[in-house]
Amino acid sequence: MRAVVFEEFGKDAEVRQVADPVPPRDGVVVRVGATGLCRSDWHAWQGHDPDVRLPHIPGHELAGTVEAVGADVTEWRPGDRVTVPFICACGRCASCVRGDHQVCERQEQPGFTHAGSFAEYVALHHADVNLVAVPEGMTDATAASLGCRFATAFRAVADQGRAAAGEWVAVHGCGGVGLSAVMIAAAAGARVVAVDVSPEALALASAFGADVCVDAAEVPDTAAAVREATRGGAHLSLDALGSPTTSAASIASLRRRGRHVQVGLLPGGAHLPMDRVVALELELLGSHGMAAHAYPRMLELVTTGTLRPDRLVTATIGLDEAPSALNAMGSAPGRGVTMIAP
Repeated sequence: MRAVVFEEFGKDAEVRQVADPVPPRDGVVVRVGATGLCRSDWHAWQGHDPDVRLPHIPGHELAGTVEAVGADVTEWRPGDRVTVPFICACGRCASCVRGDHQVCERQEQPGFTHAGSFAEYVALHHADVNLVAVPEGMTDATAASLGCRFATAFRAVADQGRAAAGEWVAVHGCGGVGLSAVMIAAAAGARVVAVDVSPEALALASAFGADVCVDAAEVPDTAAAVREATRGGAHLSLDALGSPTTSAASIASLRRRGRHVQVGLLPGGAHLPMDRVVALELELLGSHGMAAHAYPRMLELVTTGTLRPDRLVTATIGLDEAPSALNAMGSAPGRGVTMIAP
């Protein structure tokens, strides 16, 4: 099959012919219909994830059709259209027994712990625990957009963040995760402040329901701008980018007893205003994907048109364009979601 491969961290990837994957006993091989280009893929390529072993095929946000199944799989057959969370849970550890598959103690992640979906085919583990059926009429591109950024934003806003109608929600960073968070918070009836350095990203945030847009390239203190716009601070604020600056600004944006959710990865850590956390009794929460069993509530909102993840897909490219697009994410993350069609 054709796949995007990199041999060294941070060095140019290339499209080449590699061996087709075979299904694990409890897994499947999926023919990839669409796979998203995500900043997490850029982190893997840069060597920020200790689980990545070279040479490597990135890609973790996918949808497609089951091509082959392992001997122990009971719920899926060739021809089934599926998507999958980027965290594939074991289904047996203590966390999984509690239903917390997104923090599985033995989790596997396509594109990180093993070869990913920037390819014509990808192997997925623990299929009966992790696969999600794609609703009839939903395109592969829309289904793939759910797997990481949209599902992560959904859980971050709705479950971890507990966004409620009438509350102010600030979203710092309006890439794929941030724009998803804007759309989800607005659909929940919250009032949204979007923060980004890109006028194009802010225009999309406004189109997806943001009430206020703050241009971080023009405003020296974005946290103060959020507090002013919300008359005292956001009830809920999310760092959807993952940088020390946006993480600290998100916390500083909050009103008393507000809630900060860290969604963007912070490989190097960050210096956070913990004095403010203590003085205002703020909550600091992490959000790491969403379990397959939690997808139905989100899928219902998508199929009824309440949520429109398809509007987040702003570009579609082929495998041959993926290496240069991956490279560009370091300096220009882009607006919306770029989808790869192998």
